[in-house]
Amino acid sequence: MKLIRYGAPGAEKPGMLDNAGMLRDLSAHIDDVTGKTLDNATLDRLRALDPNDLPIVEGEQRIGACVGNIGKFLCIGLNYSDHAAETGAAIPEHPILFFKANSAVVGAYDDVVMPRGSTHTDWEIELGVVIGTEAKYVSEEDALAHVAGYCIVNDVSERHFQNNLTGQWTKGKSCDTYGPTGPWLVTRDEVANPQNLSMALDVNGERRQTGNTSTMIFSVAEIISHLSQLFTLHPGDVISTGTPPGVALGMKPKPVFLKQGDVMDLRIDGLGHQRQKVGMDA
Repeated sequence: MKLIRYGAPGAEKPGMLDNAGMLRDLSAHIDDVTGKTLDNATLDRLRALDPNDLPIVEGEQRIGACVGNIGKFLCIGLNYSDHAAETGAAIPEHPILFFKANSAVVGAYDDVVMPRGSTHTDWEIELGVVIGTEAKYVSEEDALAHVAGYCIVNDVSERHFQNNLTGQWTKGKSCDTYGPTGPWLVTRDEVANPQNLSMALDVNGERRQTGNTSTMIFSVAEIISHLSQLFTLHPGDVISTGTPPGVALGMKPKPVFLKQGDVMDLRIDGLGHQRQKVGMDA
């Protein structure tokens, strides 16, 4: 099942894609796609619906982030060995955790707007994991049962803010619009193996990142289990699980960062497509 949120920012409505890729409205069945509607019972009830009985959403619609009212936006750093190598970082012993501000979250096709003076904005395609049921002290074996579904995340990063403005990575990860999420929330029953998903990112039509979740240092199950030992994961929390090689920061001999007018295209097997045009704050 592919859940989607559509409409103006702050007023998104819930929807579902049918087998023909048509957008169907779910407003008669749930208020929104949030942590409150991602429990197993609700998802099972939605799966039982015949999409052909749902109203077709007419006309071109803005697609919002695939989860509303995100609780925690958790990000894992340096989780692909080849990405760590390209940035000159050591392989971590445990998952590296940082947070992205929820105010960074936008839809998959919304513009990414660089803050004033930004010259080091970078791209990062990542597998997003959306928690559906509360997880605390869970084992790796049970971890995936707490997942509602999966999505694409572009962990856009301002590297100067991240690395040179004294403090945590969060400074460079939390700029407004730096968290495109979606377009779909694909429920876990449609993702046979989250550790075998191909991913790719292009900038202006040129391939920059190619990878597969099979090369993660820490699997989705390991990440969920590890985080759940530290704090409770709640329904609607999003975990962005790291990026494969090919980011601007790792380019040799000199990084080429994003500039106004650039266009990013992102794809992960079965999870859809993102496209963002890059702008600059006035």
